[in-house]
Amino acid sequence: MLLEKCESRWNMTVLEEIRPVRDQQLNLFDDQTNKALQIGAGHMGAVRFGAPNILVGTCAWADHADFYPARLKPTERLPFYAQYFPIVEIDSTFYHIQNERNFRAWAERTPDYFKFNVKAFKALTLHERQDPFQTADAARSYPGKPTRAIIVPQAATFEHFGASLQPLREAGKLRAIHFQFPPWFTATGENREYLETVRAFFPHDLLAVEFRHRSWLDTPNREITMQTLRTLRMSYVIVDEPQIGTGSVPPLIEITNPELALFRFHGRNLTTWYKPAATTAERFDYVYSEQELAEWQPQIEAVSRQVRETHVLLNNCAGNAAVINGQQLRGLLDV
Repeated sequence: MLLEKCESRWNMTVLEEIRPVRDQQLNLFDDQTNKALQIGAGHMGAVRFGAPNILVGTCAWADHADFYPARLKPTERLPFYAQYFPIVEIDSTFYHIQNERNFRAWAERTPDYFKFNVKAFKALTLHERQDPFQTADAARSYPGKPTRAIIVPQAATFEHFGASLQPLREAGKLRAIHFQFPPWFTATGENREYLETVRAFFPHDLLAVEFRHRSWLDTPNREITMQTLRTLRMSYVIVDEPQIGTGSVPPLIEITNPELALFRFHGRNLTTWYKPAATTAERFDYVYSEQELAEWQPQIEAVSRQVRETHVLLNNCAGNAAVINGQQLRGLLDV
């Protein structure tokens, strides 16, 4: 069963805390499997932009300074953004668990048709690591990274993050929780079991999974990866990103959940992909040509015919690149 094989690597105190909650939630998920992903059913709302099941937006709304009129207050930016896009990915949640009042305010400031994807807190995607040669009880080592250890999230962290999203759920505006895993999260049985843990703590939410290590898609892991996601009803995130080394994944088209397909565009800046950057804008500094975007049009449209909803999100967040390319994609897709 889940995590049983890796007890020697996980701190026993943390395991004992997580296991009862995890098992209880897994049972709940199994009992209500047909309802687990009915996020906001009956609260879909009519999206006014063209095809109702293709939603184009950007990752975050605060990055695009030149997009907003001068003298527009920070609290007025999201309502302005919502006039041009029907969805946004909240990225600030990766760095800090937001207060519920923030989600409530964002829900209130946007139209009924507007939707949010939320990026999972970094502790839950195993981005937090120990300093080299530092040891701690709640940590586990990964192959190839013997001097850096992952800090294992506690059950309370899962629960705190999940509870913070409740205002979006109640408003019918939460679409997917986006789990973007780091390059050191490689294709191992242990890590597949961790995906089960994630599902257990979010039994009713629509979950999207993005990998940053190519091993998940190499033969023979690819089919195992996709079957795992299908079993857990998690949506595989289809990416456009620089093709360089094992810390990037190919633009593979796979549908693992009929509820949602998610495309994420990171740009194709080869020089900054592995470079330590002062800001995310520096790392994702890239403007797609219309031809590069047009190459994706038939694939996005084909996928959209096989799922309930398709999200296309631009993460090339330098300047107004994401906004410009997002508008171009809306035009190409007639949405």
